[in-house]
Amino acid sequence: MKMDPTDIFYHPIWVVLSAVLAMVVRLQRKGSWDPRACPVQLTGKTAIVTGANTGIGKFIALDFARRGARVILACRSESRGSAAVNEIRKITGNTNVHLRLLDVSSMDSVREFAKKILEEEKALHILVNNAAVSGLPRQITKDGFEASFATNHLGPFLLTNLLLDLLKRSTPSRIVTVSSLNHKKGKVDFSHFRGENLVYFMDQVYNNTKLHNIICTNELARRLQGTGVTANSVHPGVVMTEVMRHYPLWIRYLFNAIGFFFFKHLLCFHLLCPVVRGRSSRPDLLCCVRGTGGSDRKVF
Repeated sequence: MKMDPTDIFYHPIWVVLSAVLAMVVRLQRKGSWDPRACPVQLTGKTAIVTGANTGIGKFIALDFARRGARVILACRSESRGSAAVNEIRKITGNTNVHLRLLDVSSMDSVREFAKKILEEEKALHILVNNAAVSGLPRQITKDGFEASFATNHLGPFLLTNLLLDLLKRSTPSRIVTVSSLNHKKGKVDFSHFRGENLVYFMDQVYNNTKLHNIICTNELARRLQGTGVTANSVHPGVVMTEVMRHYPLWIRYLFNAIGFFFFKHLLCFHLLCPVVRGRSSRPDLLCCVRGTGGSDRKVF
């Protein structure tokens, strides 16, 4: 029987080899670095993490709590936020973990949250602006802002400025804004704030908001030189979180299927150890993410 040369491509061995290769790739994502190897402790420090009921924010809050910090989870959902607080307390044994409700897309909610923090907290050493959305359809908030811009940039911008004096009184302190390498695809157009001239395709709006994050954080860092407050924005790499929940179902399935092998799952953010970048003597953010899948983490 004569064999067609193309038959080799249909041989079962390819299925086996593909499965082995996929598992090798998945295992290679697992890094050996353990965030708990860093000796930094946060006993006596107060930290706020927005969007801390899931994903990146939850792991940041967990790490802070492990190091003994007073951690405030700033979340929109009371039920999900409470569940995260209870889980973090149980895992870390740190009972000084608390929930404060915050909807960063609402300027009234941001102001009310900041007012309570200023009334209740004597110090604030770490502010992590993590809460963000991607893939939202066009929505205008009651403040008249496009919903993605309100959530990803305008709300965090307002919150940071309202808490800035408290951060200055608590030095050394730092502000960390979770951005994205996709900022390189973003554009600056202030009409976007009102939902005008925007292209709602894939993550284009998200990219625009992340560019604003970095521009404003860089300027804030410049203005804060010599104050004892450090401001950084960071790209965490591609991580399996709920950020894709607003995308069509088929995109989410594709993302999850690819992500199972190539994206980061166990995220261990480290925002504590000082490093020196370039010729600057200013301590910067060191962000380390377990796993080698996805794009590299960056400090901007």
